[in-house]
Amino acid sequence: MEFRILQQSPSCYAGNVFCSVQPRFGIWKFLNWASSNTTFLQKRCSRNEPRRKTHYRSEVNRAAVLCSSSSSDSPLKLYDNVKIIYSVAAATGHNQESHPESHLRVPAIANALENMELTPKFQGSNVVELQNYKPASVDDIVSVHSKSYVTGLEKAMDRASQDGLILIEGSGPTYATATTFNESLVAAGAGISLVDSVVKASKTYKNPPIGFALIRPPGHHAVPKGPMGFCVFGNVAIAARYAQRVHGLKRVFIIDFDAHHGNGTSDAFYDDSDIFFLSTHQDGSYPGTGKIDEVGRGDGVGTTLNIPLPGGSGDYAMKMVFDEVIVPCAQRFKPDIILVSAGYDAHVLDPLASLQFTTGTYYMLASNIKQLATDLCEGRCVFFLEGGYNLESLSYSVADSFRAFLGERSLASEFDNPAILYEEPSRKLKQVIQKVKQIHSL
Repeated sequence: MEFRILQQSPSCYAGNVFCSVQPRFGIWKFLNWASSNTTFLQKRCSRNEPRRKTHYRSEVNRAAVLCSSSSSDSPLKLYDNVKIIYSVAAATGHNQESHPESHLRVPAIANALENMELTPKFQGSNVVELQNYKPASVDDIVSVHSKSYVTGLEKAMDRASQDGLILIEGSGPTYATATTFNESLVAAGAGISLVDSVVKASKTYKNPPIGFALIRPPGHHAVPKGPMGFCVFGNVAIAARYAQRVHGLKRVFIIDFDAHHGNGTSDAFYDDSDIFFLSTHQDGSYPGTGKIDEVGRGDGVGTTLNIPLPGGSGDYAMKMVFDEVIVPCAQRFKPDIILVSAGYDAHVLDPLASLQFTTGTYYMLASNIKQLATDLCEGRCVFFLEGGYNLESLSYSVADSFRAFLGERSLASEFDNPAILYEEPSRKLKQVIQKVKQIHSL
């Protein structure tokens, strides 16, 4: 793994700023361009004016400061009516100027939750923010990643501190700063701690809370041997191994609804019969993996399922996929826990894909996945933030997911604009679903 030093330049982010990658730019085009043009750090930013002024909380990553407490110090012992438990790890030091995976993503979500009265301040015991958690250990990370990669990244932090940003060759383009290693441990630890809390609650309460890790860097592209596609450590994969090793939850069902295939998670479990990985993603998008005929290897044959959605797929597509593929797969697999790679970059306003999910699509997914977990695995379910690069659509969509968990009505109609949607490719979609059902005998 080669680490190339780039000159650190001052951030041009101020307020609610959106990187100047043009809408529908496409992640393939962006990655190919950025990989060959190391001066993209100097690319200018343009403002994406929000519907209302947003104030980013400077203390949003305070959980990283309070991570010395044991994960056993769960706030759930204080409540018997918790519906959501979430953790915030914004990785504000892991930032590259003009990069779409910016340090503003998690703060934008946190502020939207506050503004829309979905935090503990307004929801009381319905919502809990988990603040006291430990970073993941190196042993946790190497349950998925090679030790040589983990130690190599840790050693590279000194170089990043002295010389500026590191662009990791061949990772397209994944960068590191002096804080990336530690902040990535915090992000993975936030997810692990939510698994602890949800599992413990499920032993006491009939309806345990849904967990949501509002974390970055994202993880589902990070392969066992290294980083990839903005991702450093495979957060959901690490949590899956942790759930098996620590809690004895043998069968893990992973749903990935990011616009891009979670190749790193797929690689980690491709030959594992106890972890079912199901991914919906835009056909032909980065990183080019996730074909229908990729079904697993050896003992894992049949526990990898890919649904490459035709460009333009949206709410209709996901409802059909959920009912005809996800539900029967999960019912047959009989999971002990459901983990979700929750990418919000399939939204019609997101610049790095060409799908047309809406805020309402994410409300539907959150509500249905919660019900699926209730029906199949005693409510044990944790969401992990992955992609989502338009700050407004990302924030509103996560907030509407929270409303779904709380059983509140969706406010998608206040944000979504049906006039920008176009007809979905229903014929192509039905062909894809039919082929998936044939391959997997659904």
